[in-house]
Amino acid sequence: MKLDDSRPLWLISPRSLRVATQSLRIGLDDWIVKNASVLKAVLRTLFGAFWLIDGALKFQPGFIDVFSGSVTASGQPAWLAGWFNFWASAISSNTAFFVYSTGVLEIAIGTCLVLGLMRKLAFTASFIVGLLIWSVPEGFGGPYGPGSTDIGTGIIYALASVLFLVVSASFGPSRYSLDFQIEKRFSGWKRIAEVKSA
Repeated sequence: MKLDDSRPLWLISPRSLRVATQSLRIGLDDWIVKNASVLKAVLRTLFGAFWLIDGALKFQPGFIDVFSGSVTASGQPAWLAGWFNFWASAISSNTAFFVYSTGVLEIAIGTCLVLGLMRKLAFTASFIVGLLIWSVPEGFGGPYGPGSTDIGTGIIYALASVLFLVVSASFGPSRYSLDFQIEKRFSGWKRIAEVKSA
């Protein structure tokens, strides 16, 4: 059943609207299923681009000067003071090492994800680095109080990484990746690139 475009929306019968909505939903579902492989690759590439940008920003002039001040126990619960004091002490002893190694690691993760290279390792590293960023410089998203508006971005990166691992396990190899091309020649590469489903 087609909607008559000449009638105003309030004159369309509820049944016609329901049928049109159902047709639209089925059409969208079909499009997503038909393009799932491409969508998976596009989302992975965008996620990798976010990591590349984050990594590149670590090399901005002056970032080292402000980074050590971002790790502090100020405003955090007393039981977390040891955690933040440890990291503040470690980072202040060699701030450049921590900033640049984090930047290089983020660029490596982003490059692997954009190219689709060693995806399982890249998503695992993304999860770990996301948690470290969330728990150290982002301070678990806190301190929480009346002005708090979010819990930080590092945890979102970590959760997205787990989601990508689940998608990889559920839907198998990505045809749009370097891993897929390497696996054609070296089947052992799958241990580095693919998450085996049960």
